[in-house]
Amino acid sequence: MQSLVKQRSAKFGIGEVVKHRLFPFRGIIFDIDPSFDNTEEWYRSIPEHIRPAKDQPFYHVLAENAVTEYVAYVSEQNLLPDDEEEPLLNTQLESMFEKKDDGRFTMRANLLN
Repeated sequence: MQSLVKQRSAKFGIGEVVKHRLFPFRGIIFDIDPSFDNTEEWYRSIPEHIRPAKDQPFYHVLAENAVTEYVAYVSEQNLLPDDEEEPLLNTQLESMFEKKDDGRFTMRANLLN
C-alpha cells in the first residue's frame, strides 16, 4: 500500500520580508522546505510548549534584530508578513537579492538553481 503524504503549499515566498510571531526579529526568506528538514537535536532544543509541528513549511530567513544578524529556520506558523517601512540591514541581503523599483526583492540570477 502506497502512503499518501499531504503536501501543503507555502504561504510565503522567497524574497518576502517577514517577522517572527513570538520573537523580536524580522528578515527575508531565501529558501523554503516543504516540511521540517533540520536535525532532531535542533527540534528538541525548542521549548516543548512552543515547539511547532514538523508537517508544515519551514523557512530559511536572513534574520536581524536590534543586536545582530543571523540565519533563522522558522516554521510557517511562527511567521507573519512584515509591513514595516524600515529597511533590512542584514549584510548578506545585497549579495543574495536585488531590490526592484516596486520595493520587492528577487533572488539574484547567479543564485538561482
